Amino acid sequence: MRRDLAVRAALERRLITPDHPVAALLDLDGVREAATALHSAFAEVTAPGQRVLHTFAVKAASLVPVLRLLDGFGIGCEVASPGELALARAAGLAADRIVLDSPAKTEAELREALALGIALNADSAQELARLDALIADEPTSAPPLGLRINPQLGGGTIDAMSTATPTAKFGVGLRDPGAREWVVRAFIDRPWLTRLHCHVGSQGMALERMAAGVRALYELAEEINAAAGTRRVDTLDIGGGLPVDFASDESAPAFAEYARLLRATVPGLFDGRYGLVTEFGRALLAKSGLVLARVEYTKTTGGRPIAITHAGAQVAVRTVFAPASWPLRVAAYDATGAPKRGPAVRQDVAGPCCFAGDLVARDRALPALEPGDLVALLDTGAYYVTTPFGYNALPRPGIYGYHAEEATPTTFTTLRRPQTLSELVQEYGGDC
Repeated sequence: MRRDLAVRAALERRLITPDHPVAALLDLDGVREAATALHSAFAEVTAPGQRVLHTFAVKAASLVPVLRLLDGFGIGCEVASPGELALARAAGLAADRIVLDSPAKTEAELREALALGIALNADSAQELARLDALIADEPTSAPPLGLRINPQLGGGTIDAMSTATPTAKFGVGLRDPGAREWVVRAFIDRPWLTRLHCHVGSQGMALERMAAGVRALYELAEEINAAAGTRRVDTLDIGGGLPVDFASDESAPAFAEYARLLRATVPGLFDGRYGLVTEFGRALLAKSGLVLARVEYTKTTGGRPIAITHAGAQVAVRTVFAPASWPLRVAAYDATGAPKRGPAVRQDVAGPCCFAGDLVARDRALPALEPGDLVALLDTGAYYVTTPFGYNALPRPGIYGYHAEEATPTTFTTLRRPQTLSELVQEYGGDC
């Protein structure tokens, strides 16, 4: 209901026009509901007073207003680049609500994080050696520092999103010869190393495998603390990666389901001895977003109806290039913004990019689309229009948050303005 109200209102407010034929909408009440569900899920399983910092993976939606909104909902930021850190700081997040992860941190990035007091997780032995040199003079002033490990448990259904395979590029491979012993010694030798981090993958990961990664992290922490004779590891960063159901409106699996599985798999995780950090991204925002685009033309080629729209690879790059892994639902609306009715016709929904594979849906059964109709790419609140692809130098569309209720007018707030052609020209070197 909220989605349909927002589409109609977007037309009435001229967020979609012939000059701006594509825009993205984000249900702010949906974001709030997801944030509340995350907090409630972990509150149910954690010990009284246990420290928990939920962070949002900024890569999932690199928008300052969204980061500010989530901060208001008690969710910090997980950043993986200087740019993402700058966005988190621009959103006003306190240093102790930011975690820096990346496999390629420069010395300048490390120095900045140390100076600002931002927690970070080293990704390799070489990075840890670099930290040794940077904090040698003032070890007591260092922020929380951790080490990322790869439990090497295997992948999920999407290879590119699986980060716990035997040869994944992230973290220290825990099953490599001598690696586990090296990690234990690294913590014994460094009193300032107090955290362990693990993230086994995103989307396509079975919950049981995610929980197994957390169990491996916990067991390693217990081994380190026993070897050190003290509680050297005091915080476990269990990553994110909760998959999203792209086939329906259901928010499944739920945060509560995952939290209960963790409690059953790793009961010691919730006895209060360890602080916890999470890094969810897609699961917090995906279901609240849609990309809305005008149908410009329709045609039939080789007996296949094709709707040419303004939403393609530039806003849905994963779906276009890997449709089997990233299928999207498409909703059809008429030129007034009402849900389109009529017999289903199998048709392709194409984007504006100048290559043949620019299709967001293939042979999809939808009411027959016509010029002036609208298509909505659903579940695109994360990793879609907020991370655009620059093909054909198409201007980035505007992104608008909305509140929609049946009895009151729908309200919008701008999260990112539509890019002007002059701004685009400058981005592509026009001022050089």
